[in-house]
Amino acid sequence: MSATVSTEHQGGVAVVTIDNPPVNALGHSVRVGLVAAMDAADADRAVRAVVIRAEGRTFPAGADITEFGRPSAAPSLPAVCARIEACTKPVVAAIHGTTLGGGLEIALAAHYRVARDTATMGFPEVALGLLPGAGGTQRAPRLIGARHALALMLGGKPISAAQALDMGLIDGVVEDHLTTAAIALAAMLADEGNGPRPTRARSEGLRDPAAFAAAVAEAKAAHQGDRLPAPARIVESVEAAQLLPFDQGMEFERAAFGDLVASPESAGLRHVFFAERAAAKVPEAKVPPREITHVGVMGAGLMGTGIVVALLAAGLRVTLVDRDRPTLVTGLERIAAIQERAVAAGRQSTEARDADWARLGMGVDAGALSGVDLAIEAVTEDMDIKRAALRAMAAVLRPGAVLASNTSYLDLDSLAADTGRPGDVIGLHFFAPAHVMKLLEVVVGRASAPDAVATGLALARRLGKTAVRAGVCDGFIANRMLTAYRTAADFLLEDGATPAQIDGAMRDFGFPLGPYQVLDLAGLDISWARRKRLAATRDPAARYVTIGDRLCEAGRLGQKSGRGYYRYDGSRHALEDPDAMAIVAQARDDAGIIARTISRDEIIAHCLTAMANEGARILDDGVALRAGDIDVAMIAGFGFPRWQGGPMFWAEARGAMVLKRDIGRFADQAPLFWQVAPLINDLIRTGRHFRDVTG
Repeated sequence: MSATVSTEHQGGVAVVTIDNPPVNALGHSVRVGLVAAMDAADADRAVRAVVIRAEGRTFPAGADITEFGRPSAAPSLPAVCARIEACTKPVVAAIHGTTLGGGLEIALAAHYRVARDTATMGFPEVALGLLPGAGGTQRAPRLIGARHALALMLGGKPISAAQALDMGLIDGVVEDHLTTAAIALAAMLADEGNGPRPTRARSEGLRDPAAFAAAVAEAKAAHQGDRLPAPARIVESVEAAQLLPFDQGMEFERAAFGDLVASPESAGLRHVFFAERAAAKVPEAKVPPREITHVGVMGAGLMGTGIVVALLAAGLRVTLVDRDRPTLVTGLERIAAIQERAVAAGRQSTEARDADWARLGMGVDAGALSGVDLAIEAVTEDMDIKRAALRAMAAVLRPGAVLASNTSYLDLDSLAADTGRPGDVIGLHFFAPAHVMKLLEVVVGRASAPDAVATGLALARRLGKTAVRAGVCDGFIANRMLTAYRTAADFLLEDGATPAQIDGAMRDFGFPLGPYQVLDLAGLDISWARRKRLAATRDPAARYVTIGDRLCEAGRLGQKSGRGYYRYDGSRHALEDPDAMAIVAQARDDAGIIARTISRDEIIAHCLTAMANEGARILDDGVALRAGDIDVAMIAGFGFPRWQGGPMFWAEARGAMVLKRDIGRFADQAPLFWQVAPLINDLIRTGRHFRDVTG
């Protein structure tokens, strides 16, 4: 028996307990212990039945994914499931908590399943570019048919115990005393002479071959042409449950699982899975946060109202302030419109909407924020305006209240110094629309108190945001990376590519939108204002592309003006525009550039290399704690394709030597921009990797 699995006997029932905190992951020790427990139960004549249960907050929440992609020590999880299923005494799984992936496969290998009413279960492997690889694609369809099985595996979302019971995945639900109920069921089965009931021999889900085949055909059609390989392999494996004997179906599943584990898509998705968890591990997270029940927002524009919607959705009391009464009224109308759309779409009930409005206060003076625990300024991205807003908030907020700036680029340390209480100041950089976008950069100033930072991190969790800790610099992490990306794209645009070619290449890579589509969507005047702010600090020897400025000067501000890099003609559909290309052509002529043909691969290589090089600088500057934090920020903030792992994961796979070579090849395009980040040279010299760098 292993240290993570123990057995005690209650009458003739062997109660096998898994205890591997925090989520009872099915690592090697647990697998060894389960096989040993089954062997012992079979060999002990006094044992008439077996219960498999778990300590802690959940039945196993999955396999140990740190083992994926490397040889797994015996016994494998499929072998463990096979051993449980082959037990000569009836085996009951007692399910509680969040039973996912391999944990659900363990339960399916048991002969009977009973669950707490609060339990959830599912197959989330598709989110990692995988499929259930320990018999899930073969056992689940035998119980519940193809339609339910495919919905579980392709959707990746857990279901409730009641839903699982209704579809036949489990045999019973109890409100309390789960272990007692499971032991009673096991004893009753033994008393009544009911032996094992192997799932591999079940056929309830196979009784209607036509319905099974139809569900498979629908799923194949729905996922035809998917960018990721996992959905198609899931459908094929579930189909194998109908077409092949069980053992051959298992071989089919294992082959598919092996292919997926080795795929670059799964490698990228697994990297992001770990990176997101690592991003939460920051020094300030060890400090208790300050209590937050009431949040103030200053600024009723697009960003401010989006933040208010996110705060209300999290159940917080909110006060919205704007000194301009018409702007405040417009902001409240915008909040109402967002919520009405949510109600119409079924994402929010009318009761929840009304409760939100009952928690929303408003005012036209900073004094209305005097009672809040945390106040967020979301005013115009202008240093003087933001400085005044923070000073006004600092004057009325109680001692210990947190002041947060939503600045995208400005110097947080300078803003904090003016408040007279810099320890209370942090950055909370939301991304538009704030009630939708997942990323929230928690910016830590020189004087930010650890518990103020911890409060920002706790608020992000409450809002359901992906929090990334960032140091102070122009653009923090995500916008600094975005600037490098757009700069490289601008060089290519001026050199001969079209906006549509660049956008198309980056969509081919996996971005939902290309850089010029995003600029048109956000409004070209936003980045134009920043360029004008930084004009005095620009090196005159640096290459500067004037195309964006010229478009703005021509009144082409993007979708909101109907013209930008594209034209829109009353819709959001981007159409290539000869007038925009005439502006591009004039900019080339004025710069003395003769347009050349630029390939899709060149576009992708330039844009990604620029991001990787800037990411290396961000790490070197200590703005990000880890390379994975940069990947998380770009995925959650700007739609970098998740299965590509992020720009630093891409750079890691490419290698520091290749990055340096490519930067050198691009240097003629813009020598000051294409300079190798010192960290890349350091990695080459020391033989380290981006993943080894920690702040």
